[in-house]
Amino acid sequence: MPRYTPEQLERRNASVWTKVQGILAPIQFLMFLVGVTVTYLYQAHIWIDNFYWITFFVILKTLMLVLIFVTGGFFEQEVFGAFAFAPEFFWEDFGSAIAMVVHISYFILFFMGLDETILIRTALLAYLSYLINAAQFVIRLLLEKHNEKKLKRESVELK
Repeated sequence: MPRYTPEQLERRNASVWTKVQGILAPIQFLMFLVGVTVTYLYQAHIWIDNFYWITFFVILKTLMLVLIFVTGGFFEQEVFGAFAFAPEFFWEDFGSAIAMVVHISYFILFFMGLDETILIRTALLAYLSYLINAAQFVIRLLLEKHNEKKLKRESVELK
């Protein structure tokens, strides 16, 4: 996984989009947790008895996914010079694109009038695709924090 150069690190730390992503990511994770919980409760016939709620939370989650992808694009443009699929973020963006395709496929299947069981499985698959993509970003964040500390140590040693 590519690391930030010192210049990119400086741009990342100065970018408003870094802060925006830091706010949106936990909100998106909360929506994921609520969506999975609602889906489980509906499927288990506990408290939730209207399928509407599953679709409602898939809509919210999809909108948040698109919002975080677009603001992430602004981040990549500012830090790496490419709106999306910058080499440094290719696999994370690829994972985000797959998650969006799976989320949007829920609506295609919904409007095709498919069975609730298929829609529930598609919703769960959408949530799983998000979870895998979120793990990509968390792993990257941890590696980049380690790299940032290393760069700071090297900078101090050069002085």
